[in-house]
Amino acid sequence: MSIAGRCLSSSMALTMALGGVFAQGNSSLAREVRIYSGRHYNTDRQVFKKFSEETGIKVRLIEATGISLVERLKREGSNSNADIILLVDAARIHNAAKSGLLQSYRSAKLDKEVPKEYRDPKGRWYALTRRVRVMVVNPSIVNVNNIRTYSDLANPSLKGKVCLRKRNSPYNQSLVADQIVLKGEAATKIWLRGMISNVSQPYFPGDIGLTRAVAQGICGVGIVNHYYVSRMLAGVNGSKDKALAKKVRVITPDPAHVNVSAGGLAKYSKNKDEAIQLIEYLASPKGSIGLAGPTYEHPLIGYNKSKEVKKFGVFNSDGVTITQLGEFNARAIKFMAQSGWK
Repeated sequence: MSIAGRCLSSSMALTMALGGVFAQGNSSLAREVRIYSGRHYNTDRQVFKKFSEETGIKVRLIEATGISLVERLKREGSNSNADIILLVDAARIHNAAKSGLLQSYRSAKLDKEVPKEYRDPKGRWYALTRRVRVMVVNPSIVNVNNIRTYSDLANPSLKGKVCLRKRNSPYNQSLVADQIVLKGEAATKIWLRGMISNVSQPYFPGDIGLTRAVAQGICGVGIVNHYYVSRMLAGVNGSKDKALAKKVRVITPDPAHVNVSAGGLAKYSKNKDEAIQLIEYLASPKGSIGLAGPTYEHPLIGYNKSKEVKKFGVFNSDGVTITQLGEFNARAIKFMAQSGWK
């Protein structure tokens, strides 16, 4: 089975399938926790299973896109069965909290184990894994020595050589929000205009397709999350993608933009104690490594130890908090549209 999970067409089918797998003891008396997850990795289920085995708490899982999960929570209101919501990207978890879908709580364990920049000041969510936005370069088209920062993609020498994922990608929205925080609105607008003027290809729907295009020479350079390239190098998507990934160079800016996947306690959780216990487990060194290891993400503390990720070297975060990324998301989207990012 592929380590990359699949979003099932029927969330109920997934719930039924996993409910049986994770059940412990008498099902009528068993404690349980229900997760709405925007993470689509089969390997996450193994972490949930270990938690269930260690605690006797049954885990029920529903997977869907982050947007659809948020809309579902809004529709369900106080009738929702969700105890935990797991989302990828800073803006998504921030907006879920801002919409009143999550509740605050305090946990000494989480406050100790989750770095301050990776948790909500009001205790509504905590990061679980980290992702780095890197640049992939085709050395036969672009001099890798000229690519060091995201700003370099606005250099006129890259005219027609830059490829980007579509504007609706939350990862790119968070990158732009990151630049607004670090450089201010005026400088970010200049950077966006310069970078977009270097784009000649249609905007890509995903990071893997963009990486393929760079490897094939359709583009010279692009921006992707590091773990997509790692999966390709590991052969997760097959031998063809593995060969393509070997043709690109990964450049990690120093410092780099860091995003996260995060978990929060649902506002109307009916199993609050069990939910907090699971979030504590997932954010612990053991849980975070369990989630991040097989997906090629980075845990909250330290780095992914796979040879595919080690190849890119270590990274230093630019210090922008996840809360700031969420707060500047709307402004980032506006500036992206104004620059012509489609």
